[in-house]
Amino acid sequence: MFQPFLIALQFLTQCPVRLGAEPNDEAIGKSVLFYPVIGFLIGLLLAALSWLLNGTPPVVAAALILICWVFITGGLHLDGLADSADAWVGGMKDRDRTLTIMKDPNCGPAGVVAIVLLLLLKFATLYTLVIADAWVILILAATLGRTILPLLFLTTTYVRPNGLGSSLVIHMPRYPSMVVIALTSLLATLTLGVNSLWLLAAIVVIFLIFRHLMLRRIGGTTGDTAGALVEITEVSVLLVAILLAT
Repeated sequence: MFQPFLIALQFLTQCPVRLGAEPNDEAIGKSVLFYPVIGFLIGLLLAALSWLLNGTPPVVAAALILICWVFITGGLHLDGLADSADAWVGGMKDRDRTLTIMKDPNCGPAGVVAIVLLLLLKFATLYTLVIADAWVILILAATLGRTILPLLFLTTTYVRPNGLGSSLVIHMPRYPSMVVIALTSLLATLTLGVNSLWLLAAIVVIFLIFRHLMLRRIGGTTGDTAGALVEITEVSVLLVAILLAT
């Protein structure tokens, strides 16, 4: 099971990973099981950075944490967010047009605006969390952001037969291992105390809303929409946690 972990680490982060033997489809499928683990490790790194920056002006600390966050993931999910935004705006409610635009490597105005707004909101929430020394929320956001992927792939059709994630979705373990890991990661939210129930409920609602939008527009999900959901989940965790605290 170590190779699937390395595959997940290589795919979701910029860590230099050597896989050794060429991974087969089964190993690629099993790598999805480790997505929440990779998210936890990313969150742990961000929390450690937040701790190291203790005493630094909050605005500087928030900026450095955000830069590190983007650097660790290589902007993988931001790219999905931009492509999805361009496709949703330019697709004019047409499925085929939406999917075609989503494949275009160029970033249009809607994509740029989506990235800017999301990073702005992330920076604002990070600034608030740095002041409150609420580093545990960083771990939770990164973990839930990647836990949402197994849930999405379990419940939603992957609409690109030859897409980046098609082999991964086809060969990933289904029940009960995927369900157990996803539920365990989600229930870990309860460690935050009373407000954790509201946070968990908010994330579930956000997941259902965006899944519905995917189904209505393109009949399922793609790698881009999955990446967009990761970013939306992360920033939602940060925002909801702050709203609950205030």
